[in-house]
Amino acid sequence: MSNLFKDIYSQEFYDQLSEIILVTIPSFEKETFTQLIFNDNFIHYELKERMTHTAKVLHHFLSDDFGEATETIKQLIDNLRLAGIKEESIEFMFFPEYISVYGIDKYEESISAFEFITQFTSCEFAVRPYILKYEEKMLTQMVQWSKHPNNKVRRLASEGSRPRLPWAMALPSLKKNPMPIFPILDTLKNDSCEVVRRSVANNLNDISKDNPNFVIETAQKWLGYTKETDALIKHASRTLLKQGEPKTLQLFGFDSKNIMLSNFDILTPNVKIGDALEFSFSITNVNKTCKTLRLEYGLYYKKNNGDLSRKVFKISEREIEPNKVYKINRKQSFKLITTRKFHTGTHQLSIIINGQESQIKDFELVS
Repeated sequence: MSNLFKDIYSQEFYDQLSEIILVTIPSFEKETFTQLIFNDNFIHYELKERMTHTAKVLHHFLSDDFGEATETIKQLIDNLRLAGIKEESIEFMFFPEYISVYGIDKYEESISAFEFITQFTSCEFAVRPYILKYEEKMLTQMVQWSKHPNNKVRRLASEGSRPRLPWAMALPSLKKNPMPIFPILDTLKNDSCEVVRRSVANNLNDISKDNPNFVIETAQKWLGYTKETDALIKHASRTLLKQGEPKTLQLFGFDSKNIMLSNFDILTPNVKIGDALEFSFSITNVNKTCKTLRLEYGLYYKKNNGDLSRKVFKISEREIEPNKVYKINRKQSFKLITTRKFHTGTHQLSIIINGQESQIKDFELVS
C-alpha cells in the first residue's frame, strides 16, 4: 500500500468517480476516460499535476460552453453527495482547478461556481489567479463571501486571500499592502465557526511576516473583544512571539523581569546524528506575585556554509508561582528527516524566557 499523498488519485478513486460522471453525463465513456487519465506520464505526475490532469481530462466530457460546463460540475457534486461521497482530503480539488484553468476570462460564471464548489471542496488555491487578475473586484466579492451563511464560503474569503498561503501562488500586492484584506478579517474576527476563526489567524500570521505593525495594531484593537477573538489574536501572533517582538510580548503580559534561569546544562555535549540532544535547566519566579511564563529554546543549526541558523521551539506557556523553582528537562531529536539536512560540527542552544534569550551554550553534532 502506497504512502504517497499523490496516490489519492488511484484506480479505485477514478472508478468511483466514473460511476457518478456516468449518472450525470449519459454519453460518458468510462473506457476513454480511464485511458486518458492513465497515460504514459501519469505515474510520474506529482499531486498538483494529477489534480490539473484530472481537470483537463474531465474537460473532454463537458460542454465547450463554460457556463454549461460549470452547471454540469454542480450536478456532479450534487450526485456525489447523493451517493454519500465526501471529500476526505483534497482529492476533489480538481473541480476548482477546472474553473481556474478554463474560466479565468469568465468572471461571473467562475464566481458562481466557486461559491457552490467550495461548499464541497475548498477553492482556496483556485481563486488566487482571479485575485491577481481582478484584485479589486475579487476582494469586494470576498468581503461579500465573508458574510455568507455557509461557513465554508466564509472561510474561502479568509483563506483564499492569505498573502502567503502555503503551496499556493503568493499575492505580491497584498504582501506589500494588506489593508484591502482587513474588511474580510474584521468581519470574521468573531465568527461562530472555529475553522473560520483559525483561517483569520493564519491570514494575520502571514501578514505579520511582511507587515508586523499591521498585525500588532490589529491585535491591540481586537484584544478583549471576546475570548474567541483573544484566542484568534494569540494564534495570529505566533510568529511575532517567536521573534520576541516587544510590543506583542507586552500585549500578552510576557514580562521576563525577575524570572531567573539557573542550572542550565547540556547533558549530551556530543550528539550523534540519529540520537537526541538532552538538556535541563531551572526557572524561578522571584517576583511577589504569579507571572505568565512563555518558555522556549533556540536551536542554532549549523548550515552547509558554516553559519548558524536559529529555530525556536516552544516548551510551554503557564502561570508560575512566586519563589517556586521549576525544573525542566527536554530532548531534541536529531533523527534524519526529509525536511532538514544536518551538518556535523558545533551547534548552539539557548533558553528563551518571555521572548528574552539568555545563556547560549555549544554542543557538538557528530556522525
